Amino acid sequence: MHLDNPHRNPYNFETLIQTNQELEAFVFTNEHEIQTIDFANPKGVFQLNKALLLHHYKLDHYELPIGHLCPAVPGRADYLCHVKTLLDERITGSSDTASYKVLDIGVGANCIYPIIGAQLFNWNMVGVDINSDAVASAKEIVAATKGLESNIDIRHQTNNANIFTGIIKKDEYFNVTVCNPPFHTSEIEATKGTMRKLANISKDKDYAFRQELVQNFGGKANELWCNGGEALFIKRMIKQSLKYKKQVGVFTTLVSNKAHLNKLYKQLDKAKANHKTVVMHIGNKNSRMLAWSFDDQNPTDV
Repeated sequence: MHLDNPHRNPYNFETLIQTNQELEAFVFTNEHEIQTIDFANPKGVFQLNKALLLHHYKLDHYELPIGHLCPAVPGRADYLCHVKTLLDERITGSSDTASYKVLDIGVGANCIYPIIGAQLFNWNMVGVDINSDAVASAKEIVAATKGLESNIDIRHQTNNANIFTGIIKKDEYFNVTVCNPPFHTSEIEATKGTMRKLANISKDKDYAFRQELVQNFGGKANELWCNGGEALFIKRMIKQSLKYKKQVGVFTTLVSNKAHLNKLYKQLDKAKANHKTVVMHIGNKNSRMLAWSFDDQNPTDV
């Protein structure tokens, strides 16, 4: 993980349980004499991440509507830590005090990126989503913690065809945009992908239990799939970012599938954008942050 990620060290379950007592029911000591939880249990995973948010990000309250994605806090924090490094090197020549304005495309019901950006870095966060239920949930989460509304603004994108239009206001400037795009091309593909992922952590569970996991972890349509999947969504984002190249310093997105990068590079080259890819390591999993801009800086200094 990034050196500035507050979740680099093993979980301190005693401290987390003090913050969120509902977590205690899911914690046990494994054969290696290490405290952990069953990561195939959706309720336990939620209580762990809720504890992380209450403890590290000083939330007063945190709940999610059933069926929306449960945030994995450490990985989300890692993305924003890399974004901060990129911005500090680009704009301020390395600064611990810079406050940036950040647009989160697809904030989701969990509101995770605005929470981390506001509470960890004191950034001015704007979260946007196409799903009205997700927008309502995110607003409730923000309103539940005193002072959070001063740093977080939640907006509703009402047009499926638009990513930035209707959201970025006239004369409004963002230092950076972030996005965790929908990965799959359809609901069927998303369900199959979730089942494959869960098979590794629930081999001893029956089919009905795995179906329950899909329902609890699965997420809504706009969170997990869209026409064309991840690659097409990001290509649309690149095309539409041209219109806002003077109102956004750097555009970024996560890219889950490495095979998509070459297609995206071609799209960025066609748009005459400087671009850079940062590989992020979270446990045994690698992800990528793709960043691009339209100013005169060298591509390696995006």
